[in-house]
Amino acid sequence: MPKPLFRILTKKVFIITNLVVAALFLLGCYGYRLFNNERWFIGLLTLAAFYLFIVLLLFFIFWLLAKSKWSLLFLAIVLITYRQLIKIVPIRVGAEFTLQKQKGALRIMSWNVAQFDILNYKKNAGVHHDMIKLINQYQPDIACFQEMVAGDSIVDLNNAYYKKYSFYSIQDFELSLHFADEYYSYNWKENYLNSQHFGIIIFSKYPIINRHTITTYPNDYNSIFQYVDIVKDADTLRVFNIHLQSLKFNPVNLQYIDNPTIESETDIEKSKNILGKFKQGFLRRKLQADRIKEEIDKSPFPVIVCGDFNDVPNSYAYETIGKNLQNSFEKKGVGLGRTFSGIASSLRIDNIFVDQHYEINQYVRIAKKLSDHFPIITDITVNPGK
Repeated sequence: MPKPLFRILTKKVFIITNLVVAALFLLGCYGYRLFNNERWFIGLLTLAAFYLFIVLLLFFIFWLLAKSKWSLLFLAIVLITYRQLIKIVPIRVGAEFTLQKQKGALRIMSWNVAQFDILNYKKNAGVHHDMIKLINQYQPDIACFQEMVAGDSIVDLNNAYYKKYSFYSIQDFELSLHFADEYYSYNWKENYLNSQHFGIIIFSKYPIINRHTITTYPNDYNSIFQYVDIVKDADTLRVFNIHLQSLKFNPVNLQYIDNPTIESETDIEKSKNILGKFKQGFLRRKLQADRIKEEIDKSPFPVIVCGDFNDVPNSYAYETIGKNLQNSFEKKGVGLGRTFSGIASSLRIDNIFVDQHYEINQYVRIAKKLSDHFPIITDITVNPGK
C-alpha cells in the first residue's frame, strides 16, 4: 500500500475514533437527561466518563503533536461539558482542612462504616476503636452512617446469651461519640443475632424534633431512607441519610472485573451476570432517587442530604437528588475525591449535598482505609444572603 494512502486511511481511523469517543463522553456527561428503563445502558457511559475524558486528552496531545486542526475538537468538548466536567474533577488547588470550626459552623460527616468492623470485634477490636477515634478527632455535629450495625435496646447483661453475642448498642455509640441524640432506621429482615440491626443512622449533637423512615418496594436494605429535623439555635434543618442500591458484586464478579476475558462460555456467562447487576442497579437507583427527591421537595426546612449513592457524578441519581442543591466536594474538594477504595480510582460515590441556605466553608475526604469507604466531612454556615 502506498505511504500516502496508508496515512490517509490511518488519519481517517483516528478521526472517526476520536469522534466516537467524543460522542460517548458527551452522553456520559449529559445522558442522565435521556436515562430511562429502556436506555439504562447510558449509566455505563456515566461510569466511564472519566476514562473517556482521558482518551480524549490523549487524542488532543496527538493532534497537537501532529499540528492538526482536529485538536480543536477537544477544546470544543471541554467548553460544552465544562459544567459537568468540574463535577468529576474540580479545577482547584488543594486546601487545608482545619479541625477548629469557625464560629457558628455546623460540621457534617457522612460515612459508610461497613458495620464498624463488628464481625471482627471479638477477635481484634483495633479497627473499630480506630474508627471511633477518628470520628472523635473531627467532632462532627451531625453524622450520617450507612451500613450500621448495633442494638437499639438495652441489653440485659445477666442474660448469658445476649452477653455472649451482643456487640455494641446505640447507647454505647452515643456515649463514645459524645452525641446527644440519634435516629436509627433498619429493616427487621436484616437482623444480626436478634438484638443487632443492619441499617442507617443519624447522630446529632443538637436536638432532633422529628424522625421519619421511608421504605419502598422491595423493602430491602437499600429501599430504606430516613430524615430528621434538627434544631440549631434559631435554625431548623432537615437531614436526609440515604444508601442507594449497590451492585452486589460477589468475589467472583470482582475477580472477573480485575481480569476480564471472553475465552469460554463461562466467561460470557460471567460478563452477562455483571451486566445484569449493572442494569438492576441503575434501574433501582432511578426509582430510589425519584422517591427521595419527592421527599426533599416537600421539606419546609433547608435540606442536607448525606449518603452512599453507589453511583458517580453526572449519573441520574446524582443529578436528580442534587438538583438545586450544592455538592460539598464540588465547592471545596480537590482531585478525583475517590470515596470507595475498591474497583476503580474514580469512584466518588459518597456525597453531602447542601441547601442554598448555607455556605460551604470547607470539605475533606479522610483517606484512611478503616472501611471500604472513606469518610467525608464538610463545614457549613448560614448564608447571610439567603
